[in-house]
Amino acid sequence: MGELFRSEEMTLAQLFLQSEAAYCCVSELGEIGMVQFRDLNPDVNVFQRKFVNEVRRCEEMDRKLRFVEKEIKKANIPILDTGENPEVPFPRDMIDLEATFEKLENELKEINTNQEALKKNFLELTELKHILRRTQQFFDEMEDPSLLEESSILLDPNEPVRVAPLRLGFVAGVIGRERIPNFERMLWRVCRGNVFLRQADIEDPLEDPTTGDQVHKSVFIIFFQGDQLKNRVKKICEGFRATLYPCPETSQERKEMLAGVNARIDDLQMVLNQTEDHRQRVLQAAAKTIRVWFIKVRKMKAIYHTLNLCNIDVTQKCLIAEVWCPISDLDSIQFALRRGTEKSGSTVPSILNRMQTKQTPPTYNKTNKFTSGFQNIVDAYGIGSYREINPAPYTIITFPFLFAVMFGDLGHGTLMTCAALYLVLRESRLMAQKNDNEIFNMMFGGRYIILLMGVFSMYTGIIYNDCFSKSLNVFGSGWSVRPMFNSRAGGNWTDGTLNSSTVLQLDPAVDGVFNGPYPIGIDPIWSISVNKLSFLNSFKMKMSVILGVIHMLFGVTLSLFNHLYFNKPLNIYLGFIPEIIFMASLFGYLVILIFYKWVSYGARNSRDAPSLLIAFINMFLFNYNDPNNKLFYRGQMAIQSLLVVIALACVPCMLIVKTLVMRRQYLWRKHLGTQNFGGIRVGNGPTEDEAEIIQHDQLAQQSEDEPEVKDLRLNVCHCMVRSGTSKCILLKMGRDSSCGGCQ
Repeated sequence: MGELFRSEEMTLAQLFLQSEAAYCCVSELGEIGMVQFRDLNPDVNVFQRKFVNEVRRCEEMDRKLRFVEKEIKKANIPILDTGENPEVPFPRDMIDLEATFEKLENELKEINTNQEALKKNFLELTELKHILRRTQQFFDEMEDPSLLEESSILLDPNEPVRVAPLRLGFVAGVIGRERIPNFERMLWRVCRGNVFLRQADIEDPLEDPTTGDQVHKSVFIIFFQGDQLKNRVKKICEGFRATLYPCPETSQERKEMLAGVNARIDDLQMVLNQTEDHRQRVLQAAAKTIRVWFIKVRKMKAIYHTLNLCNIDVTQKCLIAEVWCPISDLDSIQFALRRGTEKSGSTVPSILNRMQTKQTPPTYNKTNKFTSGFQNIVDAYGIGSYREINPAPYTIITFPFLFAVMFGDLGHGTLMTCAALYLVLRESRLMAQKNDNEIFNMMFGGRYIILLMGVFSMYTGIIYNDCFSKSLNVFGSGWSVRPMFNSRAGGNWTDGTLNSSTVLQLDPAVDGVFNGPYPIGIDPIWSISVNKLSFLNSFKMKMSVILGVIHMLFGVTLSLFNHLYFNKPLNIYLGFIPEIIFMASLFGYLVILIFYKWVSYGARNSRDAPSLLIAFINMFLFNYNDPNNKLFYRGQMAIQSLLVVIALACVPCMLIVKTLVMRRQYLWRKHLGTQNFGGIRVGNGPTEDEAEIIQHDQLAQQSEDEPEVKDLRLNVCHCMVRSGTSKCILLKMGRDSSCGGCQ
């Protein structure tokens, strides 16, 4: 349990991986997830690294899989996800995977292209079928004998009839239903009313072959005379994206053409059904393994990306990597390297070499399914420094409890507890379902947090006696109005008093009115009182102040253990002690006053109790002559004045004195143990091991922070200075440099 209260102890290790075993070793290290690789090639462009081609191939395979996944989702086929974690394929298997994905992508593209062409042809034939049917109806209506008889009655029988040969042309087509009004208006204006338009809606919606959406269209036929009007009509149809189809002039030809269209539609429908069945079979087969393929490809991509962080030696047979890893997991890392070497078939084992460094390691906190949610809350505010105390274990209690102090409802807390308990008890089944709902995943990830919040809310709901915003009368009220009718008890209430008064005040000083404190929580009599909010708000405010001050003092106290662990006495004397004195002098004193008021003032003298808020304000104003707010105790003025002075004195101690002391320590370390000889600093230098550590750290810092400096070398000069063995560390530009003691 030690690692739970403080971040893991980390170490910098150097890995020597054989080229043929590097892939499998990195794969095994990635499975255990206990190492963090450092980039040893910061100056190299990402497109110039050794394994950039493999990364590109993995990205291309990932793109093909995303295309297949999109087609599967479009077909509403469920993707099978068993939660399987497949092993990483070997590099030689990449060719087979690429061939499989290439074949699958080409097959789906070919199917989609053929299907789109077939659907487009099917749409055209369907529209032509509706045109032939509707135009036949239009011509039948125009050739109705009853209409001809009505027109002959209007003519004079004695007048000779001169029939001029009049031949009208027509075009027929299909247009979107929503464009009909504008289309008709444009025809009328452009052709000046010299055309005749008939249109009818197609009842069944048609499928757009490109988008797959359902569209509503209408059939139209336009009659006109002359080629000039014909050209105008065609241009208008083209502008409104109407589709024109050839329509025979005679009824017999239309019927023969309709029969041929129906036969072609039946054949095309059969081909479409077979194509869709084949597409469904291909997608269903892909849906069973696409999740496994995704995992394999992304693992391979991650491995090659990690290998690009490594440095390759001059022999091109070994990869050198630097990793941060927990010291407690070194055995697991060694075992993973052995597994990777055996899996690759290499005879040369991989080497892990611990390195000494002055660099600050990364912070790593081990978590499990219970503590991960609380650790995420802490990390959201900021990740602590290396080896600092981890606040997450304490947050397991403080966070749900402080939420419950604000929430405080027994009924709603019970519902929250039941919902979280369901998620906890069925977590294995729910995890296997792999729900994509973001809100549900957020709730499921915080199931243990919600469970504790619900349990604590039930507790505070009992304390507040609040259940769905209603009070529970379990033990009966501790107050009674009967003694107020008894004159011997000093009361003067009558039945008329109760009937005529809207508000009555019970005096707890009268014997029998107050029968003692309520067994647990708030007395339910407060739910019908006029001053309910005043009492409850005052009670909750005082309790919140007490809990908040305790919480802050606890947090400041935790910093003491950090200062002791890192051996920083300056932070203790000029940081922790002034902070704790400042908080205790002001807010701690306020908590003491709250408890003092609760203990000192009872039912008989509660009206004489001074206000805490006014007393705290007067404490800073040094005002002790307020007639409306008397003192709590004798000697209050001297004690409060002393506390304010102490609190104010702590502020410059933290802000000014600590800064000056730190500056003096910096100057003292800068000049400690050194002497000037010809402008060159020599004296007590580091040992040989420390020189190597400094060289490694500065070169690493140079590669991370200053990649533009190319010729920077760290030269370690070994010299004998004044009969003592010391070494001078010089940082100079160029290859050959030496200090004054070496010349």
